[in-house]
Amino acid sequence: MNRRQLGLGAAVTAFASAIGQAASAQTRDPAAVAFYDRFNDQLATLPAEIQPDVRSFYELNGWRPVWTPERLRALQTAAGRAERHGLSQSDYFNFESLAADRDAAEMRTTAAAMGYARVLGEGRVRPETVEDLWEMQKNRVDLPVGLNNALAQNGLIDWFEGLAPTDIGYSNLSAGYIRYRRLIREGGWPAFRQGPTIEPGTSDVRVPVIIQRLVAEGDLPAADGARLTQQGIVYGPELQAAVQGFQARHGLVADGRIGTGSQRSLSASAEDRARQIALNLERRRWLKREVSPERIEVNTAAAIMVYWKDGRPVHSNRVVCGAPATQTPSLEKPFASVVANPPWYVPASIARAEILPRGPGYLAANNMYIQNGTVIQRAGPTAALGYVKFELRDSYAIFLHDTPSKSAFNLATRQRSHGCVRVQGAVEFARLLLSPDPTLLAQFDTAQDTRETKRIATGREITVRLLYWTAFVDGQGRVAFREDVYSRDAKLAEALGIAISLPKPVNDGARVANDVGP
Repeated sequence: MNRRQLGLGAAVTAFASAIGQAASAQTRDPAAVAFYDRFNDQLATLPAEIQPDVRSFYELNGWRPVWTPERLRALQTAAGRAERHGLSQSDYFNFESLAADRDAAEMRTTAAAMGYARVLGEGRVRPETVEDLWEMQKNRVDLPVGLNNALAQNGLIDWFEGLAPTDIGYSNLSAGYIRYRRLIREGGWPAFRQGPTIEPGTSDVRVPVIIQRLVAEGDLPAADGARLTQQGIVYGPELQAAVQGFQARHGLVADGRIGTGSQRSLSASAEDRARQIALNLERRRWLKREVSPERIEVNTAAAIMVYWKDGRPVHSNRVVCGAPATQTPSLEKPFASVVANPPWYVPASIARAEILPRGPGYLAANNMYIQNGTVIQRAGPTAALGYVKFELRDSYAIFLHDTPSKSAFNLATRQRSHGCVRVQGAVEFARLLLSPDPTLLAQFDTAQDTRETKRIATGREITVRLLYWTAFVDGQGRVAFREDVYSRDAKLAEALGIAISLPKPVNDGARVANDVGP
């Protein structure tokens, strides 16, 4: 029987045996005896899911009250930092209520501290409940032991601060949240009215509102904003450059034309953006804190891939990932080999819906054939997997690969695949991964020269993480936003009870030649 399964009978036995050894101590501490006498009654008033942790914590403490005035002050300080994590202190602590009910205050304080700690360490909701497929390494926290040690070492504040992620991505996004909350307290920015496209060089009464918005978020210096406002409602070159920065930060086509997509982004309120940041802080809290120093991270909301080596980002590419109807899932899987010139074994669902109905002529024109009921596309320059595939282990047929549809990487909306991730510059990226071993690199280069299908081990496992960040901090230290193309922000917000109104994705309607593949 472990500590979390310790029932009242075992607790009574443990307490009784302790009496024989420390009767004099108990006599000197009647508060401990009184606390133990009503322990089970008080425990029963707490939410069922937290009762085992609370019981284990007090077992570690000899069934004694722990909250001294000094410790309560430290807890209040830790709770006062909730906003840094996109959280509200009032959702977890009501110190006035705790103080008013002295009989219940001790255990309710412990329950509140543990509930808040659980959110910092693991998140508020289970990711599987808000995503159809989520298979990543979760963070786990031993709350009873952690809280016990923190109190024993007078390190309560540091313990709470260490529960949330401490990586630069979380820290920067946390700072961004604080900045947006400050903007909200200062009045945010004026509402933008959507209407006709604003073309460079034209005049529009909405220009002053755009200037105020760009200044508020830092896309335009305040002094420049004041000067441009004095110039009236002309959409001139200087303002156009600032708008292009805004567009790039939102993953839009940075052409300076203020069309539907840009206007939808301009229409988002400061409150909505702050809440979107909070949702992404929650997603980051789900994840295990220790990550491999060498890894590939794909942000499916931004359709961007970053390669980390020795704990630093050293390479990035655009990618094409799953369309809204065939989403790229949230996965964390290793891969240890690349396949040069891979054939494509077409999944049955794609074959039935998109290939077989087109008849034998289509198969022949696309170098496809049927073997044992499976449609197979031979390797070649027009093959859907291009010249290289990065194989992931146990990944539900999700993998990274090259593509002949190069022009798709130039689109702003790059969620258009059947779930796999198409990598810009895939061949050169494969060479980068193999470069630590000249022999392996030579094998790959030879296979590319001869167009031979060849599997080449990387000599090490490299972790691939498929993530969904709709708010993150870019290389210039700005909070970047992406549209909720998979509607996962909406679902998470509903689970958290957060009201949010985000810009709807704009279907660019672009069609790309040879745009076929997994």
